[in-house]
Amino acid sequence: MEFTIGGRLEVRMTPADVGKRVSVRRVADVPGEGAKFTDTVGVLTSWDDEVLSVTTKSGQSVRIPESALVAGKVVPPAPARRRGPAASFGELTRTAARAWQPVESELLGDWRLRAAGGFTRRANSVLPLGDPGLPLGDALARVRRWYGERDLPPYIQTGTGAEDAQEALCADLEEHGWRREVTAEVRIAALAPVGDRDVDISAVRLTREPDDAWLSRYQRFETPGPHVLEVLGSGPSVWFATVPGDGPAGAPPAAIGRCVVDGRWAGFMAVEVGPEYRRRGLATAVMTALARTALDEGASAAWLQVETDNEGARALYDGMGFALHHSYHHFRPA
Repeated sequence: MEFTIGGRLEVRMTPADVGKRVSVRRVADVPGEGAKFTDTVGVLTSWDDEVLSVTTKSGQSVRIPESALVAGKVVPPAPARRRGPAASFGELTRTAARAWQPVESELLGDWRLRAAGGFTRRANSVLPLGDPGLPLGDALARVRRWYGERDLPPYIQTGTGAEDAQEALCADLEEHGWRREVTAEVRIAALAPVGDRDVDISAVRLTREPDDAWLSRYQRFETPGPHVLEVLGSGPSVWFATVPGDGPAGAPPAAIGRCVVDGRWAGFMAVEVGPEYRRRGLATAVMTALARTALDEGASAAWLQVETDNEGARALYDGMGFALHHSYHHFRPA
């Protein structure tokens, strides 16, 4: 990072630059090392009372006293990604929402309140895609009441790290006492290379609905009630993949997966392999079989979501060409 003009460090931004992407350098005390320079790149989300707040692409809010600021400048938006199809934050977020729909929803301005009996945070959180039509404090109070009426914890899903994402909203939520509980990555790739992999998919069985065997491998609920089946079956064109295991009759299958085809997009979810069947290429076979079906339906681009601490899945998706598009987070009142 270059902050200097004529060899001098300079602060070339002001409070008027709130909302812009910036790069700042500050002096920080590092345990065992003393004072040293630390650089932060993100969206300048506030500059009040001699303190700056910069929200990074990972959703972390970094507060910087003016007294520690050494240099800073406005920087252009992140360069376009070289891997994967072009996609705006809004398009991809709406596509992902259509692939995992709630049982019940209600609009609050441009926010959509979603509930599905507590089955997954995605189906039981607010999707904010604009102005709630109320001052933020009032909107958050309405959110808490709505979820309280359903005996559900209130969550708000946000995204960071892409152009026109929601770093400012993340910072505002933190100012109102909400905190991140979970962060995941949204990744994208061209679909054809996923479907063109040279793997044996003869054991993969595709169906339009999840059967009891599929559900027995998908361990995201205690009892697969109607609300679970409604969420899993939602989406424009839904496919379920199953690879039978070699265990006794009635044992869970070796691997499963789910894909939703929506126009040019194919979204991959619920790719799971039993511990005793791992390292046999079954996750790749499931993804390949689903991708070929999506290609037959006219899709050309792929997306998926993976939690940041799932190192095995991230390595798999790296090898299949999926690149980070943005991160998403679930906020909950502290």
